[in-house]
Amino acid sequence: MIVNRLIENAMTRAQGAQASLGRSESESISFENDKLKSAESAQSTSMSVKVVVNGKIGSSHTTDIQDIDGVVERALEAAECGSPAHFDFPGPKKGQNVKVYDDAVQAVKKGEMVRTGEEMMGLVKEYNTDILVSAGVHKGVGTREFANSAGIAYTTQSTSFGVEVEGQLIRGTDILWAGHGLGLKKRELDHREMARKTVALFRMAENTAPARSGQMPVIFAPEGMPVLLLALSLGVDGKNVFLGSSPLAGKLGKKVTDERLSITDNPLIDYGGGSGTYDGEGVPHQATPLIEKGVLRNFLYDLDTAGRAGVKTTGNGVGCSPTNLIVNEGTTSYEDMVKYTKEGLLVHSVLGLGQGNPMSGEFSVNLHVAYKIENGEVVGRVKDVMLAGNTYTALKNIMAIGDTAEWAGGTLLTPPIQIANLSVIAR
Repeated sequence: MIVNRLIENAMTRAQGAQASLGRSESESISFENDKLKSAESAQSTSMSVKVVVNGKIGSSHTTDIQDIDGVVERALEAAECGSPAHFDFPGPKKGQNVKVYDDAVQAVKKGEMVRTGEEMMGLVKEYNTDILVSAGVHKGVGTREFANSAGIAYTTQSTSFGVEVEGQLIRGTDILWAGHGLGLKKRELDHREMARKTVALFRMAENTAPARSGQMPVIFAPEGMPVLLLALSLGVDGKNVFLGSSPLAGKLGKKVTDERLSITDNPLIDYGGGSGTYDGEGVPHQATPLIEKGVLRNFLYDLDTAGRAGVKTTGNGVGCSPTNLIVNEGTTSYEDMVKYTKEGLLVHSVLGLGQGNPMSGEFSVNLHVAYKIENGEVVGRVKDVMLAGNTYTALKNIMAIGDTAEWAGGTLLTPPIQIANLSVIAR
């Protein structure tokens, strides 16, 4: 393997090294405003080397797989002024077998992708011919070779498949964009369900409902849950904890959310968007409980951050980021959440996620696709409304957790969650 040659070259001067080579092929079909816009194919190759020389880290990347000597030399040169290494490259350790490759993805032809997109658009147009519909279908196949100087050497294959459909409806000065999509590592996705969910968003928006400013209950649909989970993802990042910027630092074993809430980082789910046997550093992936019944249990670490913090890596390299976030199911149906809400909001998507101070948990976002609930019914779409609050306060103030989890975006599996009260600002 090429990665073995990279390691051999690097170890003439380095005390440790790792190398990876990735190859991928992808095809994409896109429709825009009811018409086929493009049919594209792409290939990519990337090669990287990381070395430790005299206790310092150096790395280099290239897309030219013939540049074996060059990429190694640049990594060695970078180590001369690199940051200190706080880790040793891990030795071979067998990881759990996780399904991330689906032969059915490889077999998908462009004609089938076009028909899939056309069918999704057709279902939306059946509901309302005035909606301008766009759609996309994507497939990808990749291979990754990995090796290090401690004896790891393996090759993995993975696939990806995604579909999305969205529409634009113009009524006077009002423009509504709404849609749904999903991407996993398997072919078995129900594209018709994506279209049906998109139609449901438009149907609930047939009427416009006035909103008032004030405190009220808010239901976050699975697609809207990143509003609550962005800050939490940053908070459990081991690097932020080590640097002292995470508000969760020093709170392991303490209650930080409602006791009904449990969240796990789990890359061992077959075909999950963030799933795999190993992380980017050759460490076997593992499921890591983050919150168990409201209690903070773990942070996420890669090799270097774990070494600096004096703990073990959780297999979240490179970067200490979550893989698949899994939120536990509760006992309340979505229908009952709505039914027993006298006045509140249902949030599907927002604009400006990340505004405010995500690290502290503060958020202030414009609602993109959201609806008013009155006397147990969704009565219409709300416009020109903002939502503000604090993630950590909100997660201590949970009103209900839905009993059915759904994938949102491919790396988040969550039920809807209702927060008892958040600040609504209507303009």
